[in-house]
Amino acid sequence: MCTVKTGFGTTKFGIHTIVTDESIHPTKLGRALEERGFDALFVAGHSHIPAGSAASPRGGELPREYFRALDPFVVLGTVAGATENLLLGTGVALLVQRDPIQTAKEVASLDFLSNGRAVLGIGAGWNREEMRNHGTDPRTRGRLLDERIGAIIEIWTEDQAEFHGKHVDFNPIFAWPKPVQRPHPPVYVGGQSAKAIARAKRFGGWMPSAAGITAPAGAAEQIALVAPETPVIVNAAPPDPDIVAAYREAGAAGITFHLPNVPEAEALRTLDNLARLIG
Repeated sequence: MCTVKTGFGTTKFGIHTIVTDESIHPTKLGRALEERGFDALFVAGHSHIPAGSAASPRGGELPREYFRALDPFVVLGTVAGATENLLLGTGVALLVQRDPIQTAKEVASLDFLSNGRAVLGIGAGWNREEMRNHGTDPRTRGRLLDERIGAIIEIWTEDQAEFHGKHVDFNPIFAWPKPVQRPHPPVYVGGQSAKAIARAKRFGGWMPSAAGITAPAGAAEQIALVAPETPVIVNAAPPDPDIVAAYREAGAAGITFHLPNVPEAEALRTLDNLARLIG
């Protein structure tokens, strides 16, 4: 790995989804993706949704899958055992709601067990009530996110890791396993704000949403915000051949398509259609 590890070579294609107790089983999903030529699976999720915060930041009610999401790292570990080459990522893990020492171990364990296929997508989140339930002050979540990812990288890369910040502070510790990937699994930062983009440039890669991209020109403009210095994985791109081509031509490292929370038969039909698009 060089100074910036992308997790991808030429543009790769993946699926972005929330896995629930009502969706296709992750083992079947992982196998179906490899059979159809997909390169990656990115899983999102919330620990919970507070009863008083069921509104979407884009308006309307939150989709049902937000309330029923399985833990993304458990899902990805299950998929790792059922696949050979599929990249396994979070899209995104809400790191401001997760302990950094435990998260470092979860990702390193996933990378070890999958023989170097883990990708960590992270984000600061938007649900303030959810954050508060985890003891996180929404006003300082950006600084907390910076320190937690810094601490995780320290744990991954040092035999005796220590970190001293305002929000994360620990003396030297031993923590194994270390990731298979060197110096560590690729890190992608979600979010569209200027602060999120700056954070992505510091920590490795950017994982913007393609929501609102309706024309090829918009795809190219989005990638141009950070390229070519910072690799980009586009989340939930519209299944439009012209927009997909624009993302590829602009240099996107990865493009994912959203798989809705549907039963197995419908999920497989959706994957068949998307496979024809990328094929």
